[in-house]
Amino acid sequence: MQIYLVGGAVRDQLLNFPVYDKDWVVVGATAEQMLEQGFQPVGKDFPVFIHPKTGEEYALARTERKSGKGYTGFQYFAAPDVTLEEDLCRRDLTINAMAQSEEGEIIDPYHGRQDLEQRILRHVSPAFEEDPLRVLRVARFAARYEHLGFQVADETLQLMRKLSESDELEHLTAERVWKETERALAEDTPYTYIDLLQRCGANAVLFPEWQSLFSSDADGTRLNEVLRAVQPLSTGGLEVFSCLMALATAQQTTEQAAEQIQDFCQRLRTPKAWQEQAQQVRRWHTALSQFDQLSGPERFEIIQALDLLRRPQRLVGILHCCRALDNTSEKLADTFEALLERLNALMPAELIKEGFKGKALGEEIARRRTEICSRI
Repeated sequence: MQIYLVGGAVRDQLLNFPVYDKDWVVVGATAEQMLEQGFQPVGKDFPVFIHPKTGEEYALARTERKSGKGYTGFQYFAAPDVTLEEDLCRRDLTINAMAQSEEGEIIDPYHGRQDLEQRILRHVSPAFEEDPLRVLRVARFAARYEHLGFQVADETLQLMRKLSESDELEHLTAERVWKETERALAEDTPYTYIDLLQRCGANAVLFPEWQSLFSSDADGTRLNEVLRAVQPLSTGGLEVFSCLMALATAQQTTEQAAEQIQDFCQRLRTPKAWQEQAQQVRRWHTALSQFDQLSGPERFEIIQALDLLRRPQRLVGILHCCRALDNTSEKLADTFEALLERLNALMPAELIKEGFKGKALGEEIARRRTEICSRI
């Protein structure tokens, strides 16, 4: 039995990136031997096991054969005679197809180290086109490493186009599409993810809402500027997504935009908070950029619509998006802080003492809050 560190841990180690997760391949072992040593199986038919102490994944060396559509359409073969090179051959990119022995030796049968040095994302073998999820994975890696100068090899981009033109992408589950996309939107250059999917034709299949981003702005200049501005302010890609959807629906009416964002989020099964913020940003970012010029009733309408008296914490992300979309002043956050403080200082109990009650109480609270919004 031989054990090797594989995949991203080897890649990031060579790039001097922090290594957070470690995956291991075991050559020359059977499932029974793994169980005897205390490893816990991940599933019934998949040769992956959890280390009893570290919790890290150890997979038996395996080969795979395409047997159906989508990324799940594979049959796996794991046996003691499957070599490390055969196991690495089934991986997506050469930079992910390296291994490290227990003695520290790098095993690199597909020249991943060379591609790392030359900043190239290149597929390992023609089997790349058997797994449609790899279109999204390559785009995500491009978004992660673009700032280091990485480019997708022409021949790999051709295979991505071929997959996009087939019906393979249509067999990806919503969960896997969103998982890759969510991770990509949190990378250093999320624009690269969207642009690369546009160039290979995947947007037309998976994200038709994003097609409009490139119809009037062929090179995506505006999108790139906005995403670069909001990315450092974004929480796990949330604000990036909000700005992205605001731009994608910019030519639609407010009602049409809200419906399209809802359809997108329901189709991809995004978290509810992502849908809510995207719709709020799309509906209110222009008005927020003109907040100083609005009337008291208009300001209070925004505060009510965003439920800021009860949930002031949601304002932070929305204002980050406004800065990127409309170049709003950072001072707007201070304006809102002072305004919300004054609004919350208005106590209904004091108005009750003044004799207001029932419907009249509600009307007086609204009147005074509008008056406060007019004076700020």
